[in-house]
Amino acid sequence: MTVNNNNITSGVSHVAITVLDLNATVSFFVDVLGYDKVGEDPGYPAAFVSDGSTMLALWQAKDPANAVPFDRFNVIGLHHLAINVEDAQLDALHATLEKLEDCDIEFAPELAYGGPSRHFMANIPGSGIRFEFRTNG
Repeated sequence: MTVNNNNITSGVSHVAITVLDLNATVSFFVDVLGYDKVGEDPGYPAAFVSDGSTMLALWQAKDPANAVPFDRFNVIGLHHLAINVEDAQLDALHATLEKLEDCDIEFAPELAYGGPSRHFMANIPGSGIRFEFRTNG
């Protein structure tokens, strides 16, 4: 990848995601992935989690019962969020997610577009959002 050093921007500050169940989503990031909860706004409500590199702002949907389910072929906006995972931890993370009651795994770890990176996709608990867990290969 060629990097243009003349860019006006310098990376992503954070990614903000509206989720179906704020507590379940925060719990997943903190308890399963080891993120830190770095802030919250109970009035919104929202919570902020970080792995030390990336911060996610998680916003509670106002009416989750009537939220429109994700359709990756027709929704404009976030298709999925890809999170880097060390290669040695990808299979273990997949096994952990398989045991979660409300985690929908789209496919098991496989080569990403011929490799060398590997990845899998999952709709993580409480979020309603597709996440890709991917190695750097």
